Amino acid sequence: MYKNILVPVSFEENRDSAGALEIAQAIRAEGGKMTVLHVMEAVPGYALTYVPEGFHSDMQKTVAEELAQMVEGIDGAEVQVVDGHSGRTIVDYAAENDIDCIVIASHRPGMQNLLLGSTATQVVRHAKCAVHVLR
Repeated sequence: MYKNILVPVSFEENRDSAGALEIAQAIRAEGGKMTVLHVMEAVPGYALTYVPEGFHSDMQKTVAEELAQMVEGIDGAEVQVVDGHSGRTIVDYAAENDIDCIVIASHRPGMQNLLLGSTATQVVRHAKCAVHVLR
């Protein structure tokens, strides 16, 4: 059983965030902590002129509210919304916060993942703790 679990959540299609939360609850030690994390990627520089003022903070608030709804009723669960590159930020967050297991939902890898790599692949390769990948 794990005492401090990180569940990164992506709002992309084909990600079973609810399933990842179920697994995290099942493998969490009694009294353990669970952090549900969303990483907001930076808006490309060429698109910044088209983004309305306050968009980023409004989006952070909206994402935090949606995550809070996901963990409603789960004891010991907290929500974090951070900025960064998904894979690196998840690995860094885990290292900085004494996470002992990451439960991450993934999609079936395709040809593009052979060249670019997916977030889950990056987390599996670089995390210093246990990683449970849900497909």
